[in-house]
Amino acid sequence: MRKVTSDTTSNPVLIFWIVAGLVGFFVLPWYGIEDVFAFEWVLDGYPFDSDYAPAAFLIGQGEKLWLAPMILPLLAPLAVLGRRKSDPVYAKVLIAAGAFGFGWLVFQGFAIGIRGWSFGWLEALFGDLEDRQYGMGYGALICASAFLFIFTQGIAARGAINGDVFVVSSIGGVVVIVTVFVFFPIAKMLTAAFITQDGDYSFAVFFGKFFDDRLWGLGCLTGGRCGVAWNSLFLAVMVGLITTILGLVFALVVTRSGFRFKRGLRALTVLPIITPPFVIGLALILLFGMSGSVTVFVADVFGVQPTRWLYGLPGILIAQTLAFTPIAFLVLIGVVEGVSPSMEEAAQTLRASKWQVFRTVSLPLMRPGLANAFLLGFIESMADFGNPLVLGGNFDVLSTEIFFAIVGAQYDQGKAAVLAMVLLCFTLGAFYAQRFWLGKKSYTTVSGKGDSGVHPHMPSGLSIPVLAIAMIWVAFTIVVYLMIFYGSVVELWGVNNTLTLKHYGTAFSLRLDEDGIRWTGAAWDSFWTTLKIASIAAPLTAVVGLITAYLLTRQTFRGKNAFEFGTMLSFAIPGTVIGVSYILAFNVPPIEITGTGIILVVSFIFRNMPVGVRAGIASMSQLDKSLDESSLTLGANSWQTFRRVILPLLRPAILAALVYSFVRAMTAISAVIFLVSAEYDMATSYIIGRVENNDYGLAIAYSTTLIFVMLAVVTAMQLMVGRTAIGRRLGQSRTNV
Repeated sequence: MRKVTSDTTSNPVLIFWIVAGLVGFFVLPWYGIEDVFAFEWVLDGYPFDSDYAPAAFLIGQGEKLWLAPMILPLLAPLAVLGRRKSDPVYAKVLIAAGAFGFGWLVFQGFAIGIRGWSFGWLEALFGDLEDRQYGMGYGALICASAFLFIFTQGIAARGAINGDVFVVSSIGGVVVIVTVFVFFPIAKMLTAAFITQDGDYSFAVFFGKFFDDRLWGLGCLTGGRCGVAWNSLFLAVMVGLITTILGLVFALVVTRSGFRFKRGLRALTVLPIITPPFVIGLALILLFGMSGSVTVFVADVFGVQPTRWLYGLPGILIAQTLAFTPIAFLVLIGVVEGVSPSMEEAAQTLRASKWQVFRTVSLPLMRPGLANAFLLGFIESMADFGNPLVLGGNFDVLSTEIFFAIVGAQYDQGKAAVLAMVLLCFTLGAFYAQRFWLGKKSYTTVSGKGDSGVHPHMPSGLSIPVLAIAMIWVAFTIVVYLMIFYGSVVELWGVNNTLTLKHYGTAFSLRLDEDGIRWTGAAWDSFWTTLKIASIAAPLTAVVGLITAYLLTRQTFRGKNAFEFGTMLSFAIPGTVIGVSYILAFNVPPIEITGTGIILVVSFIFRNMPVGVRAGIASMSQLDKSLDESSLTLGANSWQTFRRVILPLLRPAILAALVYSFVRAMTAISAVIFLVSAEYDMATSYIIGRVENNDYGLAIAYSTTLIFVMLAVVTAMQLMVGRTAIGRRLGQSRTNV
């Protein structure tokens, strides 16, 4: 393979990062600002006020002198700008400058905190430190980025991954952010599993909690109750299987049938994912609870005594299936559309029946999508706590046990950490089972050759049951959402069914006066905050997820398996654990972002990134690598190839990442409960507060409004991203392109 870098002295990327580092050190505030989205600091004592001063001004004023050693590694790369990349000095200087600058920045950040030295041995070695520092701000963040990418430029210049700067920099960037925002907070949380009440570390404490009968008990075999670990495992497997099957059913109806209302079906299948999960649980209770509409009707007609069958495994299974089937659909729709029609037409030319074509050609090529859909359904079920909290009854699962261990009266972080370890083992087991099932086979269906075929319709023996299942599920979904809407327009749900719109007025009223529009509704603040946070997090999540998928499918490098494990880790941990671990990790320097909007954005990015990764992997596995090789042969670099060749063919994956990350940011509950603040209150935390105050009408009205808003945003994203154009016929009537 040819080397993709040139040996010229011009390096605009390196110049950019040198300038960025200097700006971060000499121009921007070094420490964090309370409102990161506001810039009033420019007119408030900048640059001499210590709260807003750049690092260079702080040093000039005789403060924070430990920042001075970073000046040298910032200036050192200037000495090699005129050298060729093949010059050994070029790589050595960049690696040394980047490594020292980044290492020193991290070391001083952890070593010195708000009380001076952060570690006793440093105080014993150097004595009392009369100064202190707070969390990193704009300047420190940009300097850290500059040091990191100067370092990766040096690594690429030494020939790593054929000297590809884009690939090396992408790997370095993803590794660092995953380490900082996934491994570091989780490590802080999990260390609690070994801590005794006295603050010491003990394996006996860990093993005592790990082998608890409540966790691994098999009482269900003798008529008792199973441990929460077995309950969670069984539930997750069932949810993974059912959601994958239903997701495939909807994908086939949309792409392989003559169903006339495909657009409506697409919108309806996405509805559950844009709904706060506890709202679905409440709707199911209104339908099937002891006093539910269906329960009362069945009791009156058939004389059946009402039971609490909904509370337990059946209710959780139904609710999670409703909530997570759209994830499988979003992953599978791109994969099913990506199967090459020419392969199916070739099989038909060889006189294979429609059923044989589907079973031996189409379905095997969908295996990456099926495996990824099952994995995501399995992990989502494991991590979900909203539905088990509402409908669990006596059926305990790991996520609710973790939740009560953290927020309950016991406040046992050690127990929560042990339960999180068990949950992580299950999800990693599913991850490696998926890799084993896929094996090393090729599932490429899109190559550089022309392909103007049309997907054949499903065989009749398959289309009838598929359409029947889809219609039954659609009817059930419609009933659930009618109950949700009904609950928002009645005076008091289940007690006084007088129709009213007062709940919408209380939440979203507005007034027009001489000063303009006054947003007087009680829900407007949390609504605008949620919309802003979700709009920032969604594109960043898609970018990080798709770049990671590109690296995993298109590049070979050392530590690739560990790299993939790290990108999936955040998805395997319940949101409650993510929330608590972020508070523990980011409440003190060097990264002090608790109570700000940044911590919400970051938590959404790394909580939802795996969906973008898995959707991207499923779609990229169908793109022939000859597309990349042709682009590189014609003189393009990896960044140009990724941007101009790969991305245009990944529109289904891009849409899946954007839609999922946006709606999850709008509807997330578990982590948000711990991370919101008075200034950054999110919609779901506000709704939960209304539910706790028994104001169900306003809570349901707010949830209904969110559903319509997210439907509009998802539709807009669909129009902006568009469809993948790969030169196929749009209908059977056309025979030529």
